[in-house]
Parts: sequence; structure tokens; C-alpha cells
Amino acid sequence: MCSTVVERLQTLSSALFITIAGLMGSMNSVGAQQNISVCRPPNGGEYLLLVISPTTDNQNQLRRVLPSETNTSVCRYLNDIVTRIGGFGKLEDANRWARFIRDSAGLSAIITTRPQDVATKPVVRPAPKPQTLGQGYAVLVDYFNRPETVKQVQQVVGGDIGFVSYGQRPYLLAVYTTNSREAQNTLQTLSERGFYTQMVDARRVVLLRPIVKLQ
Repeated sequence: MCSTVVERLQTLSSALFITIAGLMGSMNSVGAQQNISVCRPPNGGEYLLLVISPTTDNQNQLRRVLPSETNTSVCRYLNDIVTRIGGFGKLEDANRWARFIRDSAGLSAIITTRPQDVATKPVVRPAPKPQTLGQGYAVLVDYFNRPETVKQVQQVVGGDIGFVSYGQRPYLLAVYTTNSREAQNTLQTLSERGFYTQMVDARRVVLLRPIVKLQ
């Protein structure tokens, strides 16, 4: 009977050690994630691919499907931990890689391009009932608190634009569509005009106002 008790104590001790080791590993992992720096912005004319990869498993999974010579870095974008892949000179190339990563690794990506050197805030009324956009693509514009950006974007897209929240930050909604080509064309047109534009998964975008009104 004594030997049985000793065996049980040894088993419990081993289990406790494994649990503590696992908790310490998780704490170290969390600490490492908190020390991740903010993503470096794109160069002029460059399209960035920011792959949502908050865990080490996600990051390793992504590395396994990418060519070994791919230049990547893990950084923080808004409230997301992402893997930054740069060097795309064409939107089509960035989109092709985004589709490849989604299909082969099951990870979603944000495409962003050069920011415009401007700043300020459109006048909008609060939305009575914010809701996510749903399936499709959303092309967002960072307006940098500049009211005239609203009118400029309206002129480019040829119609009304919305006001949304993405990653707990406000953006102008240039277009929301299930047609990827339409979203890509809008992204490219706005980027060529110098706007800080990105195409994202619309399911992660919260609609605050369907139409922005200038006062």
C-alpha cells in the first residue's frame, strides 16, 4: 500500500510540474508578444501584406508555406500581431500572395500602401446602431482628422462614403463589396491619388455611419 501511495504522489508531482512549466511558458510567450514593435510603414509605391498571426503557431505555420528567401518580420499593427511581408510593387501581386496564404495556411491578410502626409477629422454624427459589415471586402481610407479628405474621397469614388471602425480606429469607408476586383480597383485608384488606403476583411469592420455628412 505504501508503494501505491508513493506512486500516486510521484504522479501528482509530475503533473504539477508539467502544469507549472506550461504556465511559465505561456507567461513568457505573452511577455514576448507584448514587446513586439509597431510595424514599419511601407515605402513609396510599395504594397504591404500584413498577415494576422497572433500566436507562435500561426507564425511558424506561415513560415512553412512561404519560400525560404521571403523577407518577413513580426510586428504590431493597430491591435493585431501580424507578419509583415513587403516589397510588392503591384496590387495584383500582393493580392495573389494574400490568396495563397489564405488557401495554404488559413490565415487572413491586410493589404496596405503608402500613407499620405496629411492630418484631421470628418464631421460625423454617431451611429444609432453600429454593426459589422459582413462577408466581402472593405476599402478603408485613413483621413488623419482632415475634413476635406471626405470630399476628396467622394470625388474619387463618385458617390457617398461611410464611416467605420476597424481595429478600434475610425476610417472612411470608400467601398464595401463582395467583388474583389472592384475592391482592388478602388484601392489602386485611391493609392495612386496619395491616400493611405487598405483593403480588409469586411467582417472585421464595424459600420458607424453609412453616409458621412459635411457641415
